[in-house]
Amino acid sequence: MPVGYMFTVGCVAIGTLFALMPVRRPRPISTVSYFFGLAVNELPFFAAIWWLGVSTALAFGEGDIDTPIAWATVALAAAAAQGLAVVAGRGWRDRGRIESAVDEGLGAGWRDALDPDLAAGLRRRFPLARVLFLPFFRRRPDVRRVAGLSYGDAGRRNLLDVYHHRSRPAGAPIMIHMHGGHYSGGHKNSQSLPLLYRLAGHGWVCISANYRLQPQVRHPDHLIDLKKVIAWAREHAHEYGADPSTVFVAGSSAGGHMAALAALTPNDPAYQPGFEHADTSVSAAVLLNAWYGTYFDGSPESAPAWHVTADAPPFLLAHGDKDTLVPQADARTFAEHLRRVSSAPVVYAEMKGAHHAFDLYHSPRFEAVVDAVEAFAAAVRSRDRRRTPNR
Repeated sequence: MPVGYMFTVGCVAIGTLFALMPVRRPRPISTVSYFFGLAVNELPFFAAIWWLGVSTALAFGEGDIDTPIAWATVALAAAAAQGLAVVAGRGWRDRGRIESAVDEGLGAGWRDALDPDLAAGLRRRFPLARVLFLPFFRRRPDVRRVAGLSYGDAGRRNLLDVYHHRSRPAGAPIMIHMHGGHYSGGHKNSQSLPLLYRLAGHGWVCISANYRLQPQVRHPDHLIDLKKVIAWAREHAHEYGADPSTVFVAGSSAGGHMAALAALTPNDPAYQPGFEHADTSVSAAVLLNAWYGTYFDGSPESAPAWHVTADAPPFLLAHGDKDTLVPQADARTFAEHLRRVSSAPVVYAEMKGAHHAFDLYHSPRFEAVVDAVEAFAAAVRSRDRRRTPNR
């Protein structure tokens, strides 16, 4: 009996089922659904080629398919392969949806308004080989990571990493990313790494930071930490080639909630104790599967929507309709609120089939999101240059 083959096919089949139909509750089943479904949903080609294809070929090659249960396993593998084809198709089609969202959010003719040098820096080719064969590997040989720099007095929870191109080009924009984890877990160097390495490879200075977690601290302590990171970037990032006047802030899940709050409360002394005079304004915000509600205590001012004003910076939001942790409706509602109140561009990419934490791997979907972030950033930077021609 091919026990190893049966186990492999069973895991892929369960993951495929949960990728197609994720479970929200009860909690034990939803947790299994989340972890199994996430990997398969973002890596359908890897699952089909390596897990199913190779294991099936080995099982036949070793003569293990010689019993009814073995043939039933082959049938299950075939069914899982069909499901993976559906998953893969959804991921590929999201590229078109994301591109349409960028066009809608930035307005007609946005490409024509780009600075020529920024337009030339946008990627033209899809990294098919990386998606198919190396989806887990985020590092790039042209990017250096400087790890464990201190930005505050909270020990390892106040450490950050800097990613920069080895050539250290002058005048690089800054991207700060905050990890998710329900404000109670997670760490830097874990999420959105395909985004950070791509941007750093294209000349950005990127920062990924830890922050203090609950229950040891509560809101607004996490936000204060992010403000400290922004202040640190303005003071020190020039050492890595950055232009401190151009700072983007991004985050995943809870980190997205924090990034939204930071973008909407620039230079607010209430969130900058001891560094009230530091410039914590940002050029734009990028929110990936973000949380948009209130903090755990339910205080209304802890919700990003509470702080939206007409002079809010540009926003890009990306959210999946299969997200079982943060309802898609919350992201859509926040995007609509931003568009009603703010005069800045709002890009809202609603992805069909995406789960929570879609930003972990080099998947077709997240590669499209990273392309959108680069295009969005180029549009924002071009607009800022037109406003300040001598920059």
